[in-house]
Amino acid sequence: MENDKITIQRIQLLHPRLRDEVKNVYDEILLRGVNIRFTATLRTFAEQDALYAQGRTKPGPRITNARGGQSYHNYGLALDFCLLMNNGKAVTWDRHLDLDKDGVADWEEVVYVFKLYQWEWGGDWTSFKDFPHLQKTFGKTIPELLAMAKSGQLTDGYPQL
Repeated sequence: MENDKITIQRIQLLHPRLRDEVKNVYDEILLRGVNIRFTATLRTFAEQDALYAQGRTKPGPRITNARGGQSYHNYGLALDFCLLMNNGKAVTWDRHLDLDKDGVADWEEVVYVFKLYQWEWGGDWTSFKDFPHLQKTFGKTIPELLAMAKSGQLTDGYPQL
């Protein structure tokens, strides 16, 4: 499998403490024969607010329940992914596909590898399932991170962890 340039760029937007780890996770997933793309990593508060407005005050489907500052994406501690089809251009969110034909759904393989690194998967949540979402919070809550942001405890836009 070949590195996806978009994914590599998005890894560099993650919190500095996560970049090397996520690159290792990504490489391990590729070695398993699963091709993925990170569709979102770091989002600004403004970008988050724009997504929140979608399906509420702007056209389109609702895709988030989090306003700016209320998502781990806003702190570089989360990512969303999809599968890349065999041609490397088309994407899919079909969680049941086994494109590498090893008898295990590719989506499950991705989640499995991230969990080996102690990432939390949105598909395990009970109140709201977010299947493409993975996060590593270092034990920080959203209110704690938001308070850090409001009090200027960010370095280059990232919380000090």
